[in-house]
This record gives sequence, structure tokens and C-alpha cells, in this order.
Amino acid sequence: MLEDRYYMRQSPFDGRRSATVTLLIVNVVCFLLQWVLYRFTAHDLDRYLALSLWGMQHGYLWQLLTYQFMHAGLLHLLFNCWAIYVFGRDVEDALGLKRFLVLYLASGILGGMFQILMGVLIGGGFGGAVVGASAAAFGLAAAFAVLFPDRLLLLFFIIPMRAKYLLLICGVLALLGILSPGDNIAHAAHLGGMVFGVFFIRYAMHWDWTWSRTARTRPAKPMVRVIPGRGSTWNRAKPVITDDLPPEEFLSKEVDPILDKISAHGIQSLTERERRILEAARERMARR
Repeated sequence: MLEDRYYMRQSPFDGRRSATVTLLIVNVVCFLLQWVLYRFTAHDLDRYLALSLWGMQHGYLWQLLTYQFMHAGLLHLLFNCWAIYVFGRDVEDALGLKRFLVLYLASGILGGMFQILMGVLIGGGFGGAVVGASAAAFGLAAAFAVLFPDRLLLLFFIIPMRAKYLLLICGVLALLGILSPGDNIAHAAHLGGMVFGVFFIRYAMHWDWTWSRTARTRPAKPMVRVIPGRGSTWNRAKPVITDDLPPEEFLSKEVDPILDKISAHGIQSLTERERRILEAARERMARR
């Protein structure tokens, strides 16, 4: 449907349930629960829930998920929640709920796997217990930089910097941290999360997540319907006339080909007339 496309949706904070806010709440609740268990019980949470090479060797595969919702302290939690909030809002708006959650969780999982791989290859601190949502947060930051490369951000809340350059700096710092370990920061997990974030936006987000045998045998719909012009007016912008078409016919004849074009080539490939058609469609939806 038209409203499922990110370029036709309003902000994820316009009254609908937001996955970004839900993730923030879950992280805070898990941190409070973690603190209570540390304080009042003798359970060795890190042994079974934090990510470690020892845990992977003993088959504790769930650690790839559980470590993402544990934190080493309040500042660690606040930093990760801040990153999730800053980058998650626009990324969720662009991807939609399902793809956003896949990006978030898979960034954490792939980041954790990369950390463990470094533990196998290099050893040392890379195989020790790791906690935190940092890998997932860096995955969101990388996705944000690919989706909005020229968006200005404030580094350290002071220095304005475009998102693509901030991603480059983070990648370089993660590489340096891997080459010179010893600061108790999971640089390999950060780098793994960033790599997956870039991969997801470049490739995986365009996959058909409901792909099936039926879809495979269905003939492809033409991307764009071209209506030939007449005389010397062929290159003039055609007026956008929407009110004389029933809603379903307007969507199928005018809007669907444009949505297919965006899926294949990106929103930047649209002509001025196609952008006006999308705007007209948005206004129609608002009048319902």
C-alpha cells in the first residue's frame, strides 16, 4: 500500500507505535532488571547472558541476542540510548517497522559475531565478556549515513559534520581500536555493526521479504508507463489531474509505477511531474 512506503509516511512519532521508542524502553527495563539481579541475587548473569568466546564454545548462542540488552553502567546505557534515538527515528521512518527491527537486531548479532571472530583469530580481550547495544547503534548510524549522507550532525554536540564523514571517522576509530586493543571497548563489534548497516541499506533492504514461488512466477510489472506527447509540447511538464480518477484507479495507473521506479532506482530518480503525483497522492490520503 502507498502508506507503507517510507517516502509517503509521516514521522514514526505521529501517534503510531514507534520501534525506536520501544527499543529504548526495553533497554532501560533490562538495565534495571540487570541491576536488581546483580544487587540482590548471586546469579552469574555475565557467564550466561553476556557475549563471550567461552559462551559460544559452550553453545550459548542466545548470547548474540541477550548481550545487546545488557550494559556495563548507566553512562554506557545513556550513550547507546542517545545513539538509538538520534539515528533510529529517521531510519525507522525510511525503512518501516519490520526492516528497521531486522537492521537493529542483525547489526547487533553480526557485530557480536565479528567480535567473537577476532577473539578466535587474535585472542586477548576480544574473547572476553561483551555487553551493550553499541553494535546495533552503530548499525543504525551507518544506515543513517547511507540514507542521508549529507545530513548535518553535531559531533560532540558542537562540531557540525555531515553524516557520511562521521561514519568514516567511526570506521577508522574502530579499525584503530582493533589494531591497538586494550581500552575495554568492543571495537570489532562496532565495526561489524557498521559494516552490516551499510550492507543492509545498499542491498538487503531491497530484497522482497515476502518472496515466494508465486511471486517468482508472476510477470514483472512495468516500472514506468510512458505516455507519448504530441507536437512540440512533448517535453513540457504534464499537469497532474487526480480528482477525475477513482482512488484505486489513480493508485494503479499513476502511483504504482512511480513506487516501482523508486524501489528500483531510488527516490532521486523521479522527475518533477512524478514528485507532484506523489504529493497529490499524499493529499488524497489526508482527505480520507
